[in-house]
Amino acid sequence: MGILILALLIVMVVAIFTIQNALPVSIVFLFWKFQASLAIVTFLSVLTGIVIASIIFFWLRIRCNRKEKNTSLPA
Repeated sequence: MGILILALLIVMVVAIFTIQNALPVSIVFLFWKFQASLAIVTFLSVLTGIVIASIIFFWLRIRCNRKEKNTSLPA
């Protein structure tokens, strides 16, 4: 429950930040250069971080569960 509250708090802070910073900015990444709203850039960055963290979390959880199954088997 604490993690859910923390996640909602982070989402609220990011939402407030993006609302207050909606100016267009220039984005340069490798060979790409484009302009976008800072709100969109911030939202996409947070969303990307959440997706990457979720993938890593679930991968580690699956890996841990496999280790537990292997060590609990009788010899």
